[in-house]
Amino acid sequence: MRTFDVAIIGGGLVGCSAALHLRCRDASVVLLERGQCGSQASGVNYGGVRQQGRDLAELPLARRSRRIWAELEALVGTDCEFEATGHLKLARSAAEMAALEEYTERARDFDLKLERIGPDQIRERFPWLGDAIVGGSFCAEDGHANPRLVAPAFARAAIAAGADIREGTEVLEATHDDHDFELRLSDGATVRARQLINAAGAWGSTISAWFGEPVPEDVLAPNMCVTDPIPYFLAPNLGVCGGDIYVRQIRRGNVIFGGGVGVADRDQIKARPLADSTAQAARLAVGLVPRLETAQVIRTWSGIEGVMPDGLPVIGPSGTSPGLIHAFGFSGHGFQLGPGVGAVLCELALDGATSTPIAAFGINRFPITENVAALRGPAARDRSAHERSTQQYKGPILQQTMTKGETTWFSLLADAFPERSCFSPAWPLAAP
Repeated sequence: MRTFDVAIIGGGLVGCSAALHLRCRDASVVLLERGQCGSQASGVNYGGVRQQGRDLAELPLARRSRRIWAELEALVGTDCEFEATGHLKLARSAAEMAALEEYTERARDFDLKLERIGPDQIRERFPWLGDAIVGGSFCAEDGHANPRLVAPAFARAAIAAGADIREGTEVLEATHDDHDFELRLSDGATVRARQLINAAGAWGSTISAWFGEPVPEDVLAPNMCVTDPIPYFLAPNLGVCGGDIYVRQIRRGNVIFGGGVGVADRDQIKARPLADSTAQAARLAVGLVPRLETAQVIRTWSGIEGVMPDGLPVIGPSGTSPGLIHAFGFSGHGFQLGPGVGAVLCELALDGATSTPIAAFGINRFPITENVAALRGPAARDRSAHERSTQQYKGPILQQTMTKGETTWFSLLADAFPERSCFSPAWPLAAP
């Protein structure tokens, strides 16, 4: 049986980036994805390529990743519709403006250039903003990309470079025998590798629990919407202090916006948006940009993202199993980081260290109790760590239920407005 240098569980942007970077250094690599590459969080997110507003601990990684985004076409053969349109983070109160000013000062230590924009200037530069806006912070380097394109592009480039990428292949069990990792697959095959990267997204905590490292990873279903094309006017990617609404427009004219959460069922691998969340997001979007009032919503969707209690991802070596490296729980803001995380994982696997600071993301920041530490392999799946530890982090999604048969791409028009079927003409953002 062939033994790979590295096996990767998870075909999201992080896993596919890691596979490509490993092949660029001639390491043999196999990537195992239960569905299709980029079909979960990496492909259903908002598409913001944003450094501004991140936890300061993430900025070195975000800065490294941004350099990769700049070279995307040379690396994977397409720019994935990435544009550095700038990210405009908006304040709706004096207190929020003060918070933006403080962040601007602290971000300078990371060579992140942010421009403070006061109330008079912001009206001159962005006259389409709503009356509630009192100022903002602008990061010219930031922008957005098409999330449906990025992970598959990295996967294709990795395959072209010699990676073995297997879609439709679930890892049922993984063990370590002091020398290699052995992975039992859903197709009956077995894979061996000297090192293992856990990039399983919302299921990363299941994998970590197999190796005695259960962590409290919850799930999030981002509530996403898109309108029909309208004349292009909204160049920057918009966010607000508090993060309750985010809006961007693509060159074709469609406006993508999101806010609130839908329903996610990790075990059934299903998610759907919620009518209430969509209605509230529409109200907030119109309040932010009144010109959107007549735009027509044509689709809503959601997916499953892993969320950690402190909002930071788990990135770094295992504390129990030499050769195991974790990268999961990106808590709704991993899209921009993905390319850079893949480069870091490559360094950890081949060099044993990385030049990018990642100490804040260590899995050891979550204590392991005596009972759950004993769980390994299939037992960890049966009594998963995230189910025992969600008491540490309970969001609204834990109170929701799923209806059997619903799919990830779920139109909520009939649910939101019963007089309109899911196949009726689109409805306006400002619908009563």
